[in-house]
Amino acid sequence: MGLYRENGTRITKAAFPAVPLDDPPVRVTEDIYVSEPYGKGDGRPEGSKLFMLYPAGTVLLRSVVDRLFTEAAVTGISPAAGPAVGGTVVTITGSHLDGVSAVTFGNAPGTELRVRSAAELSVKTPPGGPGTVAVELTHDSGSVSKADAFTYDSPAGG
Repeated sequence: MGLYRENGTRITKAAFPAVPLDDPPVRVTEDIYVSEPYGKGDGRPEGSKLFMLYPAGTVLLRSVVDRLFTEAAVTGISPAAGPAVGGTVVTITGSHLDGVSAVTFGNAPGTELRVRSAAELSVKTPPGGPGTVAVELTHDSGSVSKADAFTYDSPAGG
């Protein structure tokens, strides 16, 4: 027995027609569930149903796993300005925000991050400015930045 091409020529092991995968398979090590809200829902995980997506042991391509972590998008930041001393509670709206683990204003980390739903989170601004800074969200799928998104007001009398 041997391996042959369509034209009848023998294929040697050294000439086997294959290429390394750019999208390697991975094995799921624990059961993975997806949540869906009851009825129309409001996007919040509370009050949702869990459905098994992949049982432990399932083999998936890495690209399939990557698609499960949808990139966040920012549609609004309110208020868009606050005092240079920090402490302003900012509400960020958008999509896929439930994977956000940190928010920075300029290069300074915000505090008291609360992910309220996949569409909304709140965070307290650190001291900064004066001036306008980018707001960057650290997310499961990477980072998302919104340039010139928050303005630190000049201190009173300055």
